[in-house]
Amino acid sequence: MATDVSVLARRSPTTLSRRLVRTVAAAAPLHDRIVFAVLALIALAFVLAVLAWPTRVPIATLAPLILLSGLYLPRRHLLSLYVVIGIGITATIPILSGTAMAKTLMVSAMFALMAMMVIVASSRVRVGSTGFHGENLFVELRDRIARSARLPGLPAGWTAESAVRSANGEGFSGDFMVADRTHGGRHLEVALVDVSGKGREAGTRSLLLSGALGALLGSLTPAGFLDAANRYLVRQGWEEGFATAVHVDINLDTGEFSVGNAGHPAPVRYSAGTGTWDILESGRGPVLGVMQGVSFARTHGTLSMGDALMIYSDGIIESRGHDLTEGTDRMLGAASEAMIRCGNSVADAVVSQARSGEADDRAVFVIVRA
Repeated sequence: MATDVSVLARRSPTTLSRRLVRTVAAAAPLHDRIVFAVLALIALAFVLAVLAWPTRVPIATLAPLILLSGLYLPRRHLLSLYVVIGIGITATIPILSGTAMAKTLMVSAMFALMAMMVIVASSRVRVGSTGFHGENLFVELRDRIARSARLPGLPAGWTAESAVRSANGEGFSGDFMVADRTHGGRHLEVALVDVSGKGREAGTRSLLLSGALGALLGSLTPAGFLDAANRYLVRQGWEEGFATAVHVDINLDTGEFSVGNAGHPAPVRYSAGTGTWDILESGRGPVLGVMQGVSFARTHGTLSMGDALMIYSDGIIESRGHDLTEGTDRMLGAASEAMIRCGNSVADAVVSQARSGEADDRAVFVIVRA
């Protein structure tokens, strides 16, 4: 039998400074403690310089240090350092040059800057990281979404390309794509998804869904992909967690394909014989995440030599003040011109002419049977 025993020991009196040092020393990894110690020594040196040469070393020289420490230190270390700096600033007030108003404004500005950087550091605590680790985490998450959209190698006779652009150049996009070779490498499956919101607002939802939907590729029959995706999204219970999606399954041996559509803009198919694009309007189902138990029909066809299939997000054809038909015609015109000029990127051409411009997320995937 094991027994938990708590031992209460009488503590010896400790000063506030000793408690502060002990708390900081046990708070974080060695790297953070080293950075804190270096910055504390630099702060002390600046304060001593201001005390020794108040007319030559202005108190404003502490501002870069306050900013730098706010970016690099976790919140607990930062508060400790700012206590040191605050004491130093208070000690220099009697010897500062200038009028009383100028002194008050300068000291107030320094304390306001420290308060602002504490707020910035506190925002990192919300994601469970400290210092620059939070930014590194978001970079890793963004790169993970990008890796899931990387197109696998295709057999001879097939070329594919994709492009995803976030609204206003932000690091996260509400549009994302997952792709993989399935069924022993004989099929290519691609899902293009547009979650509600855009940019950073949709970044976390994009990350969660890209991992889940990427795992579904090849694990289910093509007909069951959107059904499973819808069930997963409904279970999340997001207030605004709906998404549109289009799923493509292409047999790389025969050129046969099937497309499932969940509230997404209709895919288009290029016919090399006529040199025109046809809109595949049939088979569109409801958006994902709204209701349970819905089914999604699929459109079937075959890509012959020279044919192409393209899927895209609504940011390509939608914009305020313009009709959807106009946006679709504009997209198909750019795609046709790129197809005629062999070697030109169809995906880049389509994204570049998008009606929404930089104001919306844009994504496109094109596969050509050469």
